[in-house]
Amino acid sequence: MSASRRSGTTDELGPDEPERDGADLLAALLDGMDAALCAFDADGVVTHWNREAERILGWTAAEAVGRHGFAGWAVRAADAEEIENRLLSAMQAPGRQVHEFALLTKEGGRVLVRTQSAAVPGPDGKPAGVYCAFSEVHTQIDLERSIALSEALFDDASWGVVLVDADLRPAVVNGHAARALGTGRTAVLGRPLGELIAQGVEELESALTHVLAEGAPPAPAEMWVTLRTAEGERRRCWRSGFVRLASPLTEEPVPLGVGWLFQDVTESKQTEQEAALLRFRTNQLHRAARAAAECEDPAEAASVHLDFALAGFADHALIDRVAGGSVADGEGPVRLVRGPATPSGAPGPSLPAGRAGLPVRYSDGHPALQCVERIGSVRASAGSTEPERMRDWAVARQWPADSVHALCVVLRSRGRTLGVVTFLRGASRTQFERFDATYAEDVAVRIAAALDLAATLP
Repeated sequence: MSASRRSGTTDELGPDEPERDGADLLAALLDGMDAALCAFDADGVVTHWNREAERILGWTAAEAVGRHGFAGWAVRAADAEEIENRLLSAMQAPGRQVHEFALLTKEGGRVLVRTQSAAVPGPDGKPAGVYCAFSEVHTQIDLERSIALSEALFDDASWGVVLVDADLRPAVVNGHAARALGTGRTAVLGRPLGELIAQGVEELESALTHVLAEGAPPAPAEMWVTLRTAEGERRRCWRSGFVRLASPLTEEPVPLGVGWLFQDVTESKQTEQEAALLRFRTNQLHRAARAAAECEDPAEAASVHLDFALAGFADHALIDRVAGGSVADGEGPVRLVRGPATPSGAPGPSLPAGRAGLPVRYSDGHPALQCVERIGSVRASAGSTEPERMRDWAVARQWPADSVHALCVVLRSRGRTLGVVTFLRGASRTQFERFDATYAEDVAVRIAAALDLAATLP
């Protein structure tokens, strides 16, 4: 007799073997359950007691089955009557009854349990007893907390939570993650990550695979990705953490997938990058000023400023000076003469132009001419086109053939226009932004001062 008490005789129930098999099967089912289970007949006598109940209280089935209620062994004497009334009241009440009370362990300790009890109907349909499932309250509270945490993460969390299965496909997605991915919570389920992320998916999948095989990394990782959205591609930076999910129901951990938690830190990272870039560019301006101060020829100093400005900023640069040295505002059409320029075929310092001083034949609407007319910076770009068209775009403007993006900044000194400095980037770089124009204008001020000084010298 392991978890239940056999009742009746063989004459009443038939052959011994079927009755024994049924009781053994019931005992095996009860012992295999994770919940502590016991049962009482209509008189309050314990008829069943499984192994989980043994584990919690220490009383074996042989010691528990056959006792009348919990009085004198599993509860304090003062509480016995009240607890018995609570449990047996389930025979007259519909559904399950939930109670909390303290039970005694075999060693004399007290365990606070939460019980769920319900009536057991007999052959005639009338209550023939009560079954009771119970667990330690702290275990139940831990379970409820885990469930509450899971629900909060998927409903109210201010960061993205994605459960990725072993095939690296989203299985569960919370609302924040769905918004970050630019899709609905159900639309993303089961889809390859490559359908959602245009760039950076290889790094993300590599991290997920590593977590599945080796476990979570010791610290969060920052990943730049490009998302595919209905409005086009968006570049984002996600600070990501990973946890490996394993089944708690097996002795050896079986990986179920990866919990991926991430937070969008794009704005803060961009701010950090801009601050670092600003420090670098400010340092370049100081270095250029010191180097230019050592130049005896002011025109050479202008080239030094140009060379220092290129570092990390552009691929090519050139200076077009106004024919005649300078022009006042509103003096009519302006002709530009090519000045120092960086080599177009290989890296190196700016090279001086020839002595012929012939005007550059820029077509109407050329960015350099627009820059002079507006007395302000002008940005231009070939856009995302075929390589041949980008080459034709650059050659038509008399720039190096690999130029794709341009920024023209006017050179001004003492109310006069001295020329234009043009910075050029290739296809591997991004377009010039307003932040870049501010730096280029600072460089132009120093170049203009050096050119103006060179023009006044004999």
